[in-house]
Amino acid sequence: MIITENCKIQSVKPNDIEDVYSLYCNEDVRAFLGGIPDKSYIYASFDSMLKAPYPNSYFCISLKNKNEFIGLVSIDAYHEKSSYELSYQFLPQYWGKGYAFEVLLAVIRYGFDSLNLSKIVAETQTANIASCRVLEKLGMQKIMVLERFGHEQAVYQLLKTT
Repeated sequence: MIITENCKIQSVKPNDIEDVYSLYCNEDVRAFLGGIPDKSYIYASFDSMLKAPYPNSYFCISLKNKNEFIGLVSIDAYHEKSSYELSYQFLPQYWGKGYAFEVLLAVIRYGFDSLNLSKIVAETQTANIASCRVLEKLGMQKIMVLERFGHEQAVYQLLKTT
C-alpha cells in the first residue's frame, strides 16, 4: 500500500470489481479511452490485472479519510514491451482536485524505487489537454506524437535520476 497526503493506493483485489466496473462504464472517464467497452472486455481486463506478472502493478485509489474509491492507476508493459507505462483513470467528481498529480507522483516513485525502472512512459490523446498538463507537471517530456486507436496520441517519458 502507498499512502499519500489524501489517498490510499492499494493493489487491485478481487472484491474491487464493482468499483473498476463503474470506472470503465463512465462515459466521461472513457471519452479519451476508446469509449465504454463491453462487459466481457471489462471482466477480462480486470482478470488480467489480478493475474499480471511482476513488475506489472495495478492499483485502486481511494480517499484516505473516507475509504471512497476514486480511480485506478497502473504501471505495466508498454506497447513495444521494452518500457513500462503509467496509466490512470479517475472518476470525474475527483478531477481538478490535485489527486491525479499526488497519486501519479507516488506511483512514479514506486516504479523507480521499488520496481527499479529506469524510465516510465505515458500515452494520452493529444486532445486530452488535462491529462497532458498533469504529465508535464510531473516532469514528463513529450517524446513523440503518433496515431494509435484512431486518434493522435502524445507519448511522454520520464527518466530516473540518481
